[in-house]
Amino acid sequence: MIATGRAAIQAESPQLRRVVNGSPTNDLVFSALVGPNEEAFSQILDLYVQPGSVVADVTYGKGAFWRRVPPGTYDLRKTDLLTGVDCRELPYGDSEIDCLVLDPPYMHSPGGTAHTSHSGFEVHYRNNGTGNRTGRKYHEAVLALYEEAGQEAHRVLRERGVLIVKCQDEVCSNRQRFTHVEIMQAYEALGFVAEDLFVVVRKNRPGVSRIVRQVHARKNHSYFLVFWKRGSNAQAWEPPV
Repeated sequence: MIATGRAAIQAESPQLRRVVNGSPTNDLVFSALVGPNEEAFSQILDLYVQPGSVVADVTYGKGAFWRRVPPGTYDLRKTDLLTGVDCRELPYGDSEIDCLVLDPPYMHSPGGTAHTSHSGFEVHYRNNGTGNRTGRKYHEAVLALYEEAGQEAHRVLRERGVLIVKCQDEVCSNRQRFTHVEIMQAYEALGFVAEDLFVVVRKNRPGVSRIVRQVHARKNHSYFLVFWKRGSNAQAWEPPV
């Protein structure tokens, strides 16, 4: 089953419809949330991924995103480097997956040593065990990883399949890098259409070190981006009724 809001409307069984023929409610999903990632993630699945869909979480880790999703709701394929699978080289056939979840590390040097060593990103990202294959550094290495993983996601996703991507903007070399915008631009070139954006604001203060003068706002929010794969016969997206 292709996992989208449109597919929910077109489902043959009335019981599978999510928008029409439902009961009125004020319990809505909003574009910004103060809370944990798993809360936003479960809401995104409710909106865009139909139960029973084949979902590949290619950076599964400890499964933190799935804490609020009842087991068995989806045909979940869990992989990461510790299972022997790199998100850039997936063991799936072409157009085999309904939905793909991607959450690589989105900071070029976790721990704040960006200008001391480039190794931080490579060490931190366990799905990058094959190394930085592009030779790009710092923020550009982060983008390279997203781009390569996006290419592989496009290959394995079905037409109109859904891609859910976690990311965060950052400052690199005293320059603001709006990662979510850069990913959208790169993925559009790959054949994806940006369908939705969710902002997740952390409840606690981010870790900070003492500075003489603050230059940029400290990031305390991240994003979930939702894309769908444009097929050869796909026209513009038709919104839910």
